[in-house]
Amino acid sequence: MTTPADTTSTTGLTTAPLRIGLLGTGPWARNTQAPALAAHPGVELSGVWGRRAEAAEALAVAHGTRAYTGEAGIDALLEASDAVAFALPPDIQAPLAVRAAEAGCHLLMDKPVATTVDGARAVAEAAEKAGVASVVFCTLRFAPETTAWIAEQTAVGGWFTARAQWLGSLYAEGSASEYADSPWRREKGGLWDVGPHALSVLIPVLGEVEHLTAARGPADTTHLILRHTSGASSTVTLGLSAPPAAAGMDIEVRGEHGTAAVPDWDGAEPAFRAAVDALAEAVRTGVPHACDARFGLRLTELLAEAETQAGR
Repeated sequence: MTTPADTTSTTGLTTAPLRIGLLGTGPWARNTQAPALAAHPGVELSGVWGRRAEAAEALAVAHGTRAYTGEAGIDALLEASDAVAFALPPDIQAPLAVRAAEAGCHLLMDKPVATTVDGARAVAEAAEKAGVASVVFCTLRFAPETTAWIAEQTAVGGWFTARAQWLGSLYAEGSASEYADSPWRREKGGLWDVGPHALSVLIPVLGEVEHLTAARGPADTTHLILRHTSGASSTVTLGLSAPPAAAGMDIEVRGEHGTAAVPDWDGAEPAFRAAVDALAEAVRTGVPHACDARFGLRLTELLAEAETQAGR
């Protein structure tokens, strides 16, 4: 395990930044992760690995770091890093996360950790065995506005029910989003892509899910009914194929103190910077973050159950 990093020591002297390597060169890496890592004052972007050498080189040059490619490049980047961030399809991410943990690197993973329970469990077990810190980037758990809202509603308690809708138009007719080219999103749909976001809000506020029912809707839409350990229930609608006029996200809880709706947040990059901070804190203190690989495994278990029930 690498030595925990902190930007300021107990003597007030500046210490070495956390060296974080980036695995992946797609739109998510280009638009969010690489800029956030390169600009973070407590981080050294130690390199970028990509399956296509030209893409890795272009992203590395854009952010003043080194490009890696090929199998040997993965090992070289892990050797040069204290932690790694992933911008890869989930079932490519999972075995590489195991490999990174075994090399002593802390893990900053994208959601979902994997689309199989076995894959997600392997990551959680590898991180635990290696003693490395892990964070799964569920955006609403880290965006400052929504992080504060989740903490506030968890403290208020007394919730009776909740409703979450997360409908994208990624695959609607006429969509020009570059994320629509992602094969895993097209195959797995909104359940796996935006489902982790909704669940990552509902679970801390209402409690663990003790019962789940799922059904198919139009196109890739999936409907969930959840019963939580607090006694509250929630309904969730997820999809990536809604007409543009119908697309949007809202999460609302209702209980003995009234209603509360999740606020807007200021984009993915500030949230990702907060996830980097959370990983650094877990490295420094040795205290696992609530949204770690174990939580990522639980999300995968719930999504896999829903997929089976919905017949997808």
